[in-house]
Amino acid sequence: MSDTDPRRRTADLLAALGLPDRDREASATSALRFPDGAHYRVEIPSVEGPRCVEAVLGEAARLGVPVTRISQGTGVGLLTDGEIADMVSMTAAAGVELSLFARPSAGWDASAMSRAPAGAVVASAVRGQDQLSAAIDEIRRAADLGVRSVLVADVGLLSVFGQLRTRGELPADMRAKVSVMLPVANPATAVVMVRLGADTLNLPTDLTLGQVAAIREAVAVPLDVYVEAPDNLGGFVRHYELPRLVTCAAPVYVKFGLRNAPDVYPSGTHLDELTVALTKERVRRARLGLDLLERAGSAAACSKPGAAGLALPVHEEPYNQDA
Repeated sequence: MSDTDPRRRTADLLAALGLPDRDREASATSALRFPDGAHYRVEIPSVEGPRCVEAVLGEAARLGVPVTRISQGTGVGLLTDGEIADMVSMTAAAGVELSLFARPSAGWDASAMSRAPAGAVVASAVRGQDQLSAAIDEIRRAADLGVRSVLVADVGLLSVFGQLRTRGELPADMRAKVSVMLPVANPATAVVMVRLGADTLNLPTDLTLGQVAAIREAVAVPLDVYVEAPDNLGGFVRHYELPRLVTCAAPVYVKFGLRNAPDVYPSGTHLDELTVALTKERVRRARLGLDLLERAGSAAACSKPGAAGLALPVHEEPYNQDA
């Protein structure tokens, strides 16, 4: 294309849409913060039941790790009301956000495509209208039991969640945490997810800091970024990037998964001993990350439990639309 060609550069077209014209540098600095002024918060994922919640809170206190969010992957539907109530009670008392996965999905159903070599991409999709209805039922049940944050891995489910919240059919303070299984790999996708109702975006585990920084430029909601990813999500151990990550991606939830650990989904009491041990090690990994930040001389601020803006569970007065 010559200098006189009237066509505009693609980078200029993207910029005109309010999107970054390219990936940013790893040294980019975000001016955004959490409501308490912090750059980052600590999230422990794969906390699969009451015993694991108890383990997180105990290890966090012992190791001095300011855990502010606990997330779970097995799903609302594989927890009893009593188990959810126990998790809500413990996290509410500790000032820690509790996020439960909203299922069902194709990968756990009779989907042949999700088991085919090229079909795994649909594993986290909500398959059919009956599954969509079931997933919304799980979200409503979680809300009734006091949970105020749910993991969502399907675009349609996210859209319905956002509409129901706007209409008052879900609590106004209910949050949608986009799962890592719903890839938000570029700024344009991030913008779409936020428009549909996402309150926090879980990014793919293999994005560079420059790619993360470009997504941060496009949206203001918190980003969730694994600094250690489980094997089935790449198995990356990227603690060394923490000093730059908390600067370029703020406000950011730094997530400590665990490499060289078995996939326990769907979990249950038959795996309690294993999942508790894995949970404790994730908190220890978080301690290692915080120590690295200190040695690096990072001035980034970290939120403490109970901080403003957390989707804390409601223990005393659970929401019930029909009450």
